[in-house]
Amino acid sequence: MAKAIREVYGTVLAELGEKNPDIVVLDADLSGSTKSAIFGKAHPERFFNMGIAEANMVATASGLSTTGKIPFVNTFTAFLSTLGLLAIRAQICYGNLNVKLGGAYAGMSDALDGSSHHATEDIAIMRSLPNMTVLVPSDAESTRWATEFAVEHKGPVYLRLSRDVYPDLYAPGTRFECGKGAVVRDGSDVTVIACGIMVHKAIEAAGILAEKGVSVRVVDMYSIKPIDSELILKCAEETGAIVCAEEHNIYGGLGGAVSEVLAWGGASAVTEFVGIQDTFTESGPYSQLLKKYGLDAQGVIAGIERALARKK
Repeated sequence: MAKAIREVYGTVLAELGEKNPDIVVLDADLSGSTKSAIFGKAHPERFFNMGIAEANMVATASGLSTTGKIPFVNTFTAFLSTLGLLAIRAQICYGNLNVKLGGAYAGMSDALDGSSHHATEDIAIMRSLPNMTVLVPSDAESTRWATEFAVEHKGPVYLRLSRDVYPDLYAPGTRFECGKGAVVRDGSDVTVIACGIMVHKAIEAAGILAEKGVSVRVVDMYSIKPIDSELILKCAEETGAIVCAEEHNIYGGLGGAVSEVLAWGGASAVTEFVGIQDTFTESGPYSQLLKKYGLDAQGVIAGIERALARKK
């Protein structure tokens, strides 16, 4: 059953609030959209609407964390990773504070509001910050785990959360681990390493290519920092070709992280990138935007075909 990632996040956060009285939630006047309002309704005494003041919100969360609270900061990713960045860097990460960042409407999922509301640089920003953990769930169950992990982990955590509805990928109770990825479809000719919605596009692409005799392995790299270097190098050795697929600029994101591992590990696999081609995006229906920027199944297939052509 398909579920909206933001709804799952808000629901799980409210559930965790029942168990842990130290959890507090802050939002920048977008709680109806980010779904932190679900927590606010259940625990109004621990919910703070900070207004459209992202830097102030992050700074306030930093202070709350020093009193033993576990603050979850929520707003659209495009604003959190830019307007909130100074306080994230200088206070949360520099102090290694126990603050959790819920970046909503990631990628182009705030489709109709256009480039100002699209977040296609956030992974690059967040993973470059010392002490920051970066997680990108791909369905309801991985969203639940990521939110629960954020509470238990001591230190900054960035959750990259989509507005969109994602099909279920994992069964309830699936075990996840920070710093690991998951092989969600096995194959021997090429590996697609993806995150978020692109995991589903990669699975769709793999099914289409299977009918043509191409065996595609798909990896859900839900933990981008730390990243599963062992799995990346294993896939490079076994399939000889890597395609990185992400709803993000091709520079600095998942593809950059995977490429660093391949370089440091001395891997010889060919590498291709499916992502935003270093451009600002337009407004429009979400499915049409994904198609326009090559982030649908056909876009993944094109990346796979480029990789296989180079592999030969």
